[in-house]
Amino acid sequence: MQLVVARIGRAHGIKGEVTVEVRTDEPELRLGPGAVLATDPASVGPLTIASGRVHSGRLLLRFEGVHDRTGAEALRNTLLIADVDPEELPEGEDEYYDHQLIDLDVVTKDGEEVGRITEISHLPTQDLFVVERPDGTEVYVPFVAEIVTEIDLEEQRAVIDPPPGLIDDRAEVASARDAAESGDDAR
Repeated sequence: MQLVVARIGRAHGIKGEVTVEVRTDEPELRLGPGAVLATDPASVGPLTIASGRVHSGRLLLRFEGVHDRTGAEALRNTLLIADVDPEELPEGEDEYYDHQLIDLDVVTKDGEEVGRITEISHLPTQDLFVVERPDGTEVYVPFVAEIVTEIDLEEQRAVIDPPPGLIDDRAEVASARDAAESGDDAR
């Protein structure tokens, strides 16, 4: 099975290094020197990691055969893909691979059916479940412990405790402008 483990960012310096947006909880395992990674687009790879280092909190990688800034810039926005045994599980207790979460049924803590996870969107601040509802519409559920209270792989379901307005129209929107307009009417 293939998993996206990183996205190549911009070139760093003049010797072929690139910044990397890490998309794995195990970068030391997946992005170490000697690792051979498939790519998307496929025409760019496969790429073999020659070296890696952290600079100012950002992972920098250099690939075999890429020796200058021009070569590094040509790799920008390329996805790095690792081959992973489908039976392999993440090391952490509350960690999951995307393929384990795709197609899980999503229900509220009260048992109300919400839909099915069709995609995991990896954003800089948090991950989101893209949930397709039975009517074909989509809802985005932040993958945070306060909202996603349980992942049950045996039952193939994710239990959520959504705040008002996340999956329905229960939220009331209040703004200073609304209050000001109400005050204008009272004059």
